[in-house]
Amino acid sequence: MKLYFSRNPNPRLAVAVARHLKARVTFEFASPFAPGQADKYRPLNPNLSIPILAWPGGSLWETDAIACRLSRDVGSDFWRTGDDEPDMIRWISWGKENFARACDMVHFERGTKQRYHLGPIDHLLVEEGLSLFHSTAAILQAALAGQQWLVGDRVSYADFRMATFLPFNDVAGLPLGDYPVLAGWYRRLEGIEPWRDPFRGLDAPQLPPVQPG
Repeated sequence: MKLYFSRNPNPRLAVAVARHLKARVTFEFASPFAPGQADKYRPLNPNLSIPILAWPGGSLWETDAIACRLSRDVGSDFWRTGDDEPDMIRWISWGKENFARACDMVHFERGTKQRYHLGPIDHLLVEEGLSLFHSTAAILQAALAGQQWLVGDRVSYADFRMATFLPFNDVAGLPLGDYPVLAGWYRRLEGIEPWRDPFRGLDAPQLPPVQPG
């Protein structure tokens, strides 16, 4: 199987999962929206977004689905099953609509728009994102009090998914340090090498630099 990826947040997450699981995949940097590239990738994903997991005769897109497939393939409970699965799905679902969404809102304005020249920072949207960040970070901090990971006593995909945008906090500037329990949880994630540096040894061009916005 082949995992098509870039250095952007969701593809980065997929690569981190694959390398954490030591999944039997090859990696190929992809840019479906680059001139002349759409026809290559549209049969694999009609949305033209990455990551894409492909194999002869089939493909799978969307990061969560890819994480589930890879975890099943290697026989890992990184994607929880059994009694812990509802709790994991709860955090994935809540995170994408709340904490990770807040991080995305701020990162998009301060990071993505400035990398790709998509216009000036909308400071009202930044403030909205920061407000959501504070309210949801407080919920996460309370949930993580007295435990190291979101589900059970080992890292799971719920932790990876919740932290999707935090590797880009050098440009987003989210006040993670205001929440010491949450900051400690993220330091533990950074102690996992495939999370900290998922692109090591891969042909993965750097993202464009962030221009002042």
